[in-house]
Amino acid sequence: MSIDFILPDIGEGIVECELVEWLVSEGDTIAEDQPVADVMTDKALVQIPAMHSGVVDKLFYQKGEIAKVHQPLFSMTPSDETPSAANDTIAQANESTTEQSVAETRQQNSSGVIVEDFILPDIGEGIVECEVVDWLVKEGDILEEDQPVADVMTDKALVQIPAMYAGKVVKLHYAKGDIAKVHQPLFAIERAGSTSTADTSTEVNTQQASASKSTNTSVEKQVEPKLQTAKVINEKAVASPAVRRVARELNVNIHQVPGSGKKGRVYKEDVVAFNNNDELVSQASTSDVVTTHQASAGGTRTEPIRGVKAAMAKAMVNSVSTIPHFTYCEEIDMTNLIKLRGELKEVYAKQDIKLTMMPFFMKAMSLALKQFPVVNSQPNEDCTELTYFDDHNIGMAVDSKVGLLVPNVKQVQNKTIIDLAKDIMQLTDAARSGRVASEFLKGGTITISNIGAIGGTVATPIINKPESAIVALGKLQKLPRFNEKGEVEARSIMQVSWSGDHRIIDGGTIARFCNLWKSFLEEPSNMLVHMA
Repeated sequence: MSIDFILPDIGEGIVECELVEWLVSEGDTIAEDQPVADVMTDKALVQIPAMHSGVVDKLFYQKGEIAKVHQPLFSMTPSDETPSAANDTIAQANESTTEQSVAETRQQNSSGVIVEDFILPDIGEGIVECEVVDWLVKEGDILEEDQPVADVMTDKALVQIPAMYAGKVVKLHYAKGDIAKVHQPLFAIERAGSTSTADTSTEVNTQQASASKSTNTSVEKQVEPKLQTAKVINEKAVASPAVRRVARELNVNIHQVPGSGKKGRVYKEDVVAFNNNDELVSQASTSDVVTTHQASAGGTRTEPIRGVKAAMAKAMVNSVSTIPHFTYCEEIDMTNLIKLRGELKEVYAKQDIKLTMMPFFMKAMSLALKQFPVVNSQPNEDCTELTYFDDHNIGMAVDSKVGLLVPNVKQVQNKTIIDLAKDIMQLTDAARSGRVASEFLKGGTITISNIGAIGGTVATPIINKPESAIVALGKLQKLPRFNEKGEVEARSIMQVSWSGDHRIIDGGTIARFCNLWKSFLEEPSNMLVHMA
């Protein structure tokens, strides 16, 4: 029996898209997860995969037509389903996936209320599952349309899932840390039906709010005796998902942990110290939330590698195994540039612009790339062709809350130092929170890794494939150096370490390129002349 494939959410706020290309034809037999169509949103080209194996019956749009989100895109007959099972699939496409939810819907239709599942939409190209990092609501809560419901982690970034409708949360289908599947129910919501009048909707909302209040009051009464003996120190408990996971593993109530960070932020060390502190454990021993653990010698702990860390692991193995790396190191005298930046820093701080050293590194690199375009090129997989890029999309490695991310600043060759400072501020803040837009994680042509911000002087950075070069910046050090008169003076020295793709870049090229880049940084006036 034929069923309709409903076009899922393909991006926050996107309600329609252009059908660019059908990758199948009517009558074709397709496999589960096989790409079916390319659609273009106002942000990117997205590929739509099939949810089931089967035969394509009908394509509802022609090339160039505008397809609507939550409307049928094509119809198909599943290959391994009976007519009865196909009917169940139709029910699933309409977000009523179980007999129980259908029964609930029918029972409440008379009052204008329906219960339906929220289907986890596509959240990125090729992503089929994600980890539920945190629920921002609980069962029984009243939701507003577009209210954030959950934070989920893909292999690229932390994504926030909003509610499509206003209503009441009936059931959360996953616990924190569980792996949620794309195109499967994430949570169930009770909402007013489209056939109800405004008065009925108001009455339903009032009933929901009243029921929720009653439920919350009941829960509070049940929990109250426990909370009286639990000493809540950190009510908001500002902490990253990783820290919360450590707290769960140690059975520690994170709200009782005093945070040592800014605004009371709780770090992993705070949780571990709290767990190991006998006095605090004794104070909280009457609470069911905290359980004392005795440390045992020789113990081990195993946890899965997921999300961004898993993606990074695969990317690094792929880079090292397919690109012949070579490393070139140099030192740069940053004394003059530091003086210039110090003079400009306070001026632009009044305009809420944080002027770091990174805009100067990027601009100097862009100027050098104009004379050495091979460093801004990329070979194909079998190294038979070389693509040169006019745009200098320079990436910067950011140590974010979800792992290492490398967003890139677009078209550096066309931007001023101040333009770059603004872009870097925005991208850094977005990356550190794990919410950088995917478009800024793609299309990079060369990367800067600032290891010196943490420590270390020399490194062997791994190329961010398919790019051809990467540089690691070491920490600034005050070191003695001879001036032109042969006198020893203190200078601000930075070690830099380049890794290049030896298939297309030789040692002489990287050395000359680095020397030109270095000259712009050591004499900022030289950089200004070339920018004119």
